[in-house]
Amino acid sequence: MTTTRELQDRILELKKKNDVCILAHAYQSHDIWEVADYVGDSYGLSVQASKAPQKTVLMAGVRFMAETCKILSPDKKVLLANSMAGCPMAQEMDKDAVLRMKEENPGFATVAYINTTASLKTAVDVIVTSSSAVKIIRNMPEKDILFIPDCNLGRWVADQIPEKNFRFFNGGCPTHLRITPLEVAQARAAHPGALVLVHPECRPEVTELSDYAGSTTGIMKYAKESDAKEFIIGTESSIVQHLQFECPDKKFWLLSKQCVCHNMKMTTLVDIYNAVAGIGGEEIFLSDEVIEASRKPIDRMIELGG
Repeated sequence: MTTTRELQDRILELKKKNDVCILAHAYQSHDIWEVADYVGDSYGLSVQASKAPQKTVLMAGVRFMAETCKILSPDKKVLLANSMAGCPMAQEMDKDAVLRMKEENPGFATVAYINTTASLKTAVDVIVTSSSAVKIIRNMPEKDILFIPDCNLGRWVADQIPEKNFRFFNGGCPTHLRITPLEVAQARAAHPGALVLVHPECRPEVTELSDYAGSTTGIMKYAKESDAKEFIIGTESSIVQHLQFECPDKKFWLLSKQCVCHNMKMTTLVDIYNAVAGIGGEEIFLSDEVIEASRKPIDRMIELGG
């Protein structure tokens, strides 16, 4: 039987030998974090991939993240560690649906959350992340905004930019949608001294009950820098584990047993090993046309977000 440590050591040797850069999304398990070259959100990882000297990039995350890496690093070989790992939100809306909504809302600038397919990105004006959406949309000259696909994140953004007019697609993250206000009340009752930190993909009635709402990286930064010692975490369950490692002097509890992304949990350390060994993973291919067209709204995000 191979131990976790032994497998990690083999991965570290193979990634160096085979010139592979391993990217781990924040929602991956800690054993995968420990062998990764970079850990972070989907866009941040893609930027790191484009700067990395390695010619092969391995995404420990979901498909749209690997596609974003390919868009920003078209000359590199991009692998998705587990080919089954998709994002339900990214699959809720396709390019044709975007084009229909644009036709129904003439004059609106179309802003898409990065949690979307490469094909969909070719039909929008700007891409945003949960951490950059408010700043980018505030900097846009357009007053009328069509925000897709997550209406909960969209409404959270809209509340902070009341001078603009928003319309939404009725999509969202199934993992965050499962969290309820009752669970917030129950968590506070169980841990009365703890602060509640949630992701804005949660329903508005949950976000309103929190002490802080923000991106995954924002939640982790807030917990690390806060003087508070106890936190209830309302996003994917792996973040509790990571914070327990990084802040051993603090206590962390999961807001809901429903805070589990099954797609993120599909990727295992063995998947990472197989991919760096050249016997696993799926290579991501995008046409030159899709790469060129989907890069434009990403470039505009960079322009508007600084």
